Amino acid sequence: MQIEPNITFHNIQRSPAVEAKILERVERMDRLFPNLTSCRVLIEAGHRHQHQGNLIHVRIDVTAPGHELVANREPGKHHAHEDVYVAIRDAFDAMDRQVEDLARLMRGDVKKHEAPQRRPSEAGPEEQAPSE
Repeated sequence: MQIEPNITFHNIQRSPAVEAKILERVERMDRLFPNLTSCRVLIEAGHRHQHQGNLIHVRIDVTAPGHELVANREPGKHHAHEDVYVAIRDAFDAMDRQVEDLARLMRGDVKKHEAPQRRPSEAGPEEQAPSE
């Protein structure tokens, strides 16, 4: 990566352990596609509700030449994102898939399919010659 990732915490206390986990995942992502030019990570805790703890929202914005990728993991109904590490894992897993897709696209590994050509035997009834 050409610049350091920007990590922002909102309504949640900054944690060196959480930052270390994020940096570990950013390094892994950089190995998948070294042409990334920026990475912004937002870790945000929602408001506490009576029946649940803080739900964590993670947003990752990554830019590469000519492309911008976003992984936006909102806390779900299952409260899996009450744990900041689970929220980070899910968001980075989604971003890794996008980065892998971009890397394949840039390498030309993604095939562009053309419309299939129909053989005369596959022609519909209106296209076949009338039988006598």
